[in-house]
Amino acid sequence: MPETLKIAVAQSTIHQDPTDPGLLRASGTEVRALLRQAAEAGARLVHFTEGALTWPSKVIMSSLGPDEIGPSDWTKADWQVLQEELDSIAQLSGELGVWTVIPAVHQLPDARPHNSSYVVSDQGKVVARYDERMLSTTKITWMYTPGTAPVTFEVDGFRFGLALGLDVLFPELFTEYDRLDVDAVLVSYCSTGVGPNENIAVQARGTAANNTLWVSLAVPVDPESGLVSGVVDPHGQWAVQATDTLAVTDLRHAEISTIGREFRQRTRERVSS
Repeated sequence: MPETLKIAVAQSTIHQDPTDPGLLRASGTEVRALLRQAAEAGARLVHFTEGALTWPSKVIMSSLGPDEIGPSDWTKADWQVLQEELDSIAQLSGELGVWTVIPAVHQLPDARPHNSSYVVSDQGKVVARYDERMLSTTKITWMYTPGTAPVTFEVDGFRFGLALGLDVLFPELFTEYDRLDVDAVLVSYCSTGVGPNENIAVQARGTAANNTLWVSLAVPVDPESGLVSGVVDPHGQWAVQATDTLAVTDLRHAEISTIGREFRQRTRERVSS
């Protein structure tokens, strides 16, 4: 089993109008450029921010808007172009031989969509999808259907869990991944109009230390947010932070403490018995 795995965390721009095919294609173009850059750096897995393809605005999507916020009218979204961009990203992942975690809106036939992260294998196939569970007030009231379950997948002997948006604020989700024996959790997070958000980085570091696992935090380019993309090691320290568009580092099995995980499991079993 490989002892290391090179990961790249992207820091991209976001667009808030999924009704505009030009903006969707611009986001797709940027994602593919970052994929190529990460592959050139030797990454086996590339992790993107929430909103990498589109960060739908509650104002733009409002059925009562733009002056009044109401239920989102998802018929306005250009679903065909969004799917074409996702398909193109998946194809490139296969051509480059890299795994890709790319957030996007997931359409449902008879309900509001999910806010999701797709897992694309190095063969260019979508092999998993995670749906954000802890939706904000705006998201749950006007925009999305919440997810219901954790999702894990494996790359080269490393097991990953996924978190999205405000999931990062809920320690119980990471405790759940601890019990599922993951080595790392990939957190995709985006916020606009609210900042600074340094507390999100604090949450990521604390979660990594509390559960002795790696945490990758992918965020957009936004100097006002107080956040940059990066990877936190199992001791709660930054292993790397982005200075430009990518943060690249090696995850290492040797730094993941099974002793801490076994201790937590024994203690929980004693308390619950």
